Amino acid sequence: MKSVVPDIVPEAFYWAKPAKQTQGALSIVQISTIFGEAPDYWTVAVLGSEQHHMIEDFQLLAIINPPESVSLRQAAE
Repeated sequence: MKSVVPDIVPEAFYWAKPAKQTQGALSIVQISTIFGEAPDYWTVAVLGSEQHHMIEDFQLLAIINPPESVSLRQAAE
C-alpha cells in the first residue's frame, strides 16, 4: 500500500498503519536514517520498539509533531 503523504521526511514522525492489515491499529513511527542518509536506506521505526521496518511495510497517513517524550537531536548551526 502506498504512502498517503506526498514526500517522506527523514527523522520526521508520522501516524501510520501496517500496509498489509486493513484493520491494523495506528502507530506513531519515525523515519529512521540509522542505516544511511540516502532514501534507499531509510526505515520505519515504531516508537517504543527497537525494530526497524521497510517503508513499504507501512502506510504513512500524516506527519505529526514529535511526541514530548522524544528528545530530538539539535544540529549545530
